[in-house]
Formats: sequence, structure tokens, C-alpha cells
Amino acid sequence: MSIRLEDLPVAVIGAGPVGLAAAAHLAERGIPFTVLEAGGTPAAAVRQWGHVRLFSPWRFNVDAAARRLLAEAGWVEPDPDVLPTGGQLADDYLQPLADLPALKPHVRYDTRVLAITRLGLDRLRTAGRDAAPFLIRLADGEDVLARAVIDASGTWGTPNVLGAAGIPAHGESAAAGFVEHALPDVLGADRDRFAGKRTLVVGAGHSAANTLLSLAELTGKAPGTGVVWAIRSASPARTYGGQAADALPARGALGSRLREHVRSGTITLVTNFSVRSVTVTDGRVVVSDGSDSITVDRIVSATGFRPDHGVASELRLDLDPIMGSTRALAPLIDPNQHSCGTVPPHGVDELTHPEPGYYAIGVKSYGRAPTFLLATGYEQARSVVAALAGDWDAARDVQLDLPETGVCNSNPVPDTDTIDAGGGCCGTPAAEAVPAGRGLATGIAGGLLSAPLALLPVASSPDKADGKDGGCCG
Repeated sequence: MSIRLEDLPVAVIGAGPVGLAAAAHLAERGIPFTVLEAGGTPAAAVRQWGHVRLFSPWRFNVDAAARRLLAEAGWVEPDPDVLPTGGQLADDYLQPLADLPALKPHVRYDTRVLAITRLGLDRLRTAGRDAAPFLIRLADGEDVLARAVIDASGTWGTPNVLGAAGIPAHGESAAAGFVEHALPDVLGADRDRFAGKRTLVVGAGHSAANTLLSLAELTGKAPGTGVVWAIRSASPARTYGGQAADALPARGALGSRLREHVRSGTITLVTNFSVRSVTVTDGRVVVSDGSDSITVDRIVSATGFRPDHGVASELRLDLDPIMGSTRALAPLIDPNQHSCGTVPPHGVDELTHPEPGYYAIGVKSYGRAPTFLLATGYEQARSVVAALAGDWDAARDVQLDLPETGVCNSNPVPDTDTIDAGGGCCGTPAAEAVPAGRGLATGIAGGLLSAPLALLPVASSPDKADGKDGGCCG
């Protein structure tokens, strides 16, 4: 019996901010869909950094289609000028969105995707490919058929390694019990692992900055707590970012506070340090760059994230060999040329692979580039869904207005007094939040903050706001 594509739903992988935005747009257009979420709740990854406060106020953190659906259901939007935490983003926005009658019956939790292919066809077969449904193999052995796939699974589950060359440092696997990944809850649930201990934070992004500030606060509460910060560059200016000149006051304050802790000696900064080996000795870890070494009790690896394209290895993907994004998108997001705010508007055309009907959106679409903004992910979702609906005018009418100050540029700056883009958009520890002010939206989307990418978003400035959010993430 033949299966017609038009009788099948669109499969959305991931129930984070961008995945649920895609679901909202699909629901508005009356396109059948199913959301496959590996976690047990909406925004399961976001909840893991729930203690982090976003840079941007609520007004920029809600997708336009999601806002319309929620408003119809009587949802009262939080104070637009308040900076939410990740937990509040999940509880007060994403959970209600996922619980809407238009979405809830179509969202499946604890549903992990192992592979995506075409029914009866591997990557080699061409004949009949366009008419064959997608086959999505789940961890429990079930096969789900779909007319199209929107992969918004993010990168949170695939962090980069400590090793500076892109592969694990010598001894890194053996020392895994001493290593935390980005954004541990230093002042809350994870406090006991850091209090009274000496911790090394590796990374130059805003996720590293968040953890460093929390550890610095802990030094005043738990005697014996020590903080070391190692970066590969000669200067921390990229992490300090715009400081007082930043369009997002909370993000600027992050860099300013970090700089003061380094100057005061609360945080010991080690520059030009690339991790080559990690050795466990007498219950502690020795981290070496081949000439110098640092001995600590714990390590926080805030070295960024990368996408897992392995699940789609039987699809025909045209991936840029450097970025790991689509080849068309790569030059638009290259961190050697762009900050988050200078990435040009883009949509379905730049996200299209040779495999018709498959789109990776959100932070996963950016590969290893640290220039992702949540606003970009929302616009990607809108454009792709419009294309799936056959509304190509709307799909190609991509509108995006992003800030250029203080975010996500991987180029080093000359000195610590230079105002330049930071290594990723992130939030501030909730306990140290700065009151909301003028600026852009930011939040950790679909993945996480990295070094150099943080998972938080950054949206357009208030005088040019169009209702869309933005932020790194991720």
C-alpha cells in the first residue's frame, strides 16, 4: 500500500523554545505535526540552566505565533520589562505553550530519536526519493513516518571537549568524574561540589563568565573556595565584551563584574593556556598545556557545543566542512566575520539541504558557529513552516533586526579596554541580576551557551522591536 506524503504529519524534533515555536506556526497554519522530545517535559534542556537569568526582558522572549495562540487561551504574559530566569522561561511560557490544546495532543515526551532516513531508501538511492516518507527511528524501536522533518534538537547534549585541538585531551575521559559541563548551579543545587574547593573554569564565553561570577560569590561564603580561569587567547577582552556600552545592561554588567574580580585577585586568570592533558593525582586533577600546569579539585568545561548530525547520516545533507551548517548559511554566520548582531536575515532558502523536506533550525542549524540568536531561530521556524505550507512569499520575506553590541564574535580584541563582541550571549546568575533596561532579548535556546557560545538569546533593541526574540544559545 502506498503512503502519501500529504497524509503524514510534519515531525518536529525537540520541544525547546525553537521547536515549540515551529509547532505554534504549524498549528496556526493547520498543518498536522508531531513533536518528539527526548526529555520528560517541555524545555528539558532549558530547565538544566534554570538558575541563569536571561539578558533580555520578557517582551523579547516569546515567539510571535506562540504569543498569539497563548493570548487566545487567556494567557497573561509576564511583566514585559522583567528579566526571567531559564526556569521561569520554561514554567511561565514554554510549559503553558506546550499545554495548549492546539499543541499538547501532538507533543510526545521521553521520545528520543536515534536516526532519520527515508522509508525503504538509504542515502545512495535516488529513484522515488522525493515521494518517500521520512522514517524516524525512536529509541524504543518505534518507527514514525513524516512528510517533513524540522530538527530543533539543539546542541546541549553534545558539548565540546576540554582538549584545545577539538579532540579530548590526554586523560580527559579518565578524569570525567572531576569535570562539570557548562552552567552548573554553583550557588544552589551543585553548591556542595564547589564550596571549599579550587575550581578551574575553561572557556571564554558568557557561560564561563556566569560560572566564574557564581564561584566568585561563593568564595565569600565558603572558606577555602578558589577560582582559576584559563583561556586560550592572550586577553579576556572578548569575554568582558561591551561592559557599560553594551546594548543589554545585564550583559554589560556581567563583563564589568568579571573584570573587577580578576583585578581584585578573587579570580586567577591564566591566559594563553590550551588544555593538552588532564591527570588525576591523589584525588585532585592536574591540567597541563604541555609546559605549565594547574592543580584543582574540579573543572568546569565551558568550551561550547557542537551539533550531532549522526542521526541524519542517511539523509543527503550539504554541510559546510568548517561550520557544520548548511553550505549556504556558513558564510553568513562565520564568527571570523560576524557577531550575533551582524548575521544577515536568512530563512528556508539558506536552510535547505539536497534532502527535500529536512530542515535543521535553531542553534543546531549554526553548527559550531557561536553567533546564534534565539530571534534568529524563531524567524527560521516561521520561514520554514511558511514554505511547508506552500506560502513562498511569506517564507522568503525574512525580517530580522539584531543588535551589534557585545555579542558572539570569535575574533580577539587588542586589549582589555576595547569594546568588542563577546564570545557568546548568555545570562547572569539569578542572584546577581541587573534590573531590566533598554536592550535586546537573550536566553539559552535549544542548546546552551558555549565558550564561545552561550545559550541565551538576544533580540532587537526596543526602538526597533518587532516582537521577535533573539539570543545566543546555544
